[in-house]
Amino acid sequence: MIPDYQTLMLPVLRLASEGEMRVAYVAERIADDLGLTPEEREELLPSGRQRLLHNRIHWAKFYMSKAGLIASPARGRFLATDKGKALLATAPERIDVALLMREPEFRDFYRNEGSAGGEESTTVGPDRATPATTTPEEQIDAAHASLAAALRDELLERILTNSPAFFEQLIVDLLVAMGYGGSHKDAAAQLGRSGDGGVDGIVNEDRLGLDRIYVQAKRYAPGNPVSRPDVNGFVGSLVGLGATKGVFVTTSTFSQPARDYVRHLAQRVILIDGRELADLMIEHDVGVRGYRMVEFKRLDEDFFSEE
Repeated sequence: MIPDYQTLMLPVLRLASEGEMRVAYVAERIADDLGLTPEEREELLPSGRQRLLHNRIHWAKFYMSKAGLIASPARGRFLATDKGKALLATAPERIDVALLMREPEFRDFYRNEGSAGGEESTTVGPDRATPATTTPEEQIDAAHASLAAALRDELLERILTNSPAFFEQLIVDLLVAMGYGGSHKDAAAQLGRSGDGGVDGIVNEDRLGLDRIYVQAKRYAPGNPVSRPDVNGFVGSLVGLGATKGVFVTTSTFSQPARDYVRHLAQRVILIDGRELADLMIEHDVGVRGYRMVEFKRLDEDFFSEE
């Protein structure tokens, strides 16, 4: 298990006391010492943009630099300062935010005390609203995941309160937004009009109509999963039509036997449950709209390079 960034402070400082280090090298050393598995070493943040271990080491290093324990003599490199080495000489059992708060410069940074013009600002710290064991990126990702989960539930609730005709139109909107069906007019003309047993509609896979996708949609309440017989009926219709591709969409879930059944079929059948449906709606802006954009920026190392 990867330790939190505060637990990593002490091993990072110990390695930095050996000389100039890079995050990648420190990560390998710490991973070896902890016996992390290959999967744990490669584990990414929920955003998928950085390895979790590297991110936590970065923030451990960053916070200690604000306390004067670590310095960066060159781009991408860091080492322990005399103050950092002096702290190690006391053989601390742990270095964490509480210990760093003893340093006035770190307190000023962490609590954001003081402001331009001499007026005292509200004291704020990352630990006031979020667990101090998580890095800022992890806090952002966790908040985003919470908001997405709430939106997903809200979408499914609203779908179930609307009519079956609305659900059909929603599927049309989503498929067109994803690049299928040509225009809304073309897709709507096909979906809900086939009348072929277990098939609710037919949508062109591409704008030229070179291949077709057969669609089945079930607006089921949560706790009422789509079973294997339902999927089997849909597949039987595909066979009868000579079709090779199908999409089964539901607002609920699919039973495990239903999911196992489609894995070894000659036809390509995709099962989209309520969670996946809501995620696709969010991804393709169907039934949702942006209301707030937050941009995060990083230091541009190339700008400051004089090489």
